[in-house]
Amino acid sequence: MQMIDKLPSAPVRPSDAHKGTFGRVLVIGGNRGMSGAPSLAGLGALRGGAGLVYVAVPSEILPIVAAIESSYLTIPLATDEEHGCLSTDGLNGLRTACEGKDSIALGPGLGQSRGVAAIVNSLFTELPQPMVVDADALNVLAVNGWVGRPAPNAAGPRIFTPHPGEFARLIGSDIATVQSQRANLASEFAATHGVILLLKGQGTIITDGDRVAINRTGNPGMATGGSGDVLTGLIAALLAQGMAPFEAAQLGAHLHGLAGDLAAAELSQSGMIASDLPKFLTQAWRRFLG
Repeated sequence: MQMIDKLPSAPVRPSDAHKGTFGRVLVIGGNRGMSGAPSLAGLGALRGGAGLVYVAVPSEILPIVAAIESSYLTIPLATDEEHGCLSTDGLNGLRTACEGKDSIALGPGLGQSRGVAAIVNSLFTELPQPMVVDADALNVLAVNGWVGRPAPNAAGPRIFTPHPGEFARLIGSDIATVQSQRANLASEFAATHGVILLLKGQGTIITDGDRVAINRTGNPGMATGGSGDVLTGLIAALLAQGMAPFEAAQLGAHLHGLAGDLAAAELSQSGMIASDLPKFLTQAWRRFLG
């Protein structure tokens, strides 16, 4: 394995740019009672520098998601009334929504149902855009036969962002085993499945199976619901701006952790919450860009 210590450069922002220059991100997520997750991912994408951010959610929760932030656009999708999740009735509309987008964030707050599983498996394999796969989308893949099997062929690059529990489910193991062999297991999985893996936790691991980077920013105050959703949106924004997947994951982890460190310095580790992170990403960018 090649250890990578140097951080990649930030995407260039030319003086004659317009909002289309910096890419279009589509966040797909949300279910009844989980409107915050896709909203936080949308905020992460906005603070990550994306020119346009779209958040596609079940129509039932769209008013809540839209009220959280006026800077992203919202897309209503068909709702499975029984489960409050996305319905396969909206799959064709969702495919249309993906057209013209530069990156996809799939998973924040999706919930789990047969319809969600069908949507995740379809979009994972079909879409050519780079995709950040997180949260319930990872759980769908774990439940639907990934353990011990090669990945289904995907039409584009895929970045997985599991926490140790989600990764344990993906490999059919347990958290203790994952934590004792983080780099080796992450690299093996990335190489086997042809993905970029970002394994969250102290010393977040980013690997493509050949290269490994260990993130040094972040603190225990970030161990709070919604923090990972911000990271998902942030990485998707970097992808939309043209960064390669490994570099986008590496820089995203660094900026996300740095925002957490800056938030903790001002608010305390105990007092900070996930929605503080997008605000402190502005300071993290300033620190990183020097």
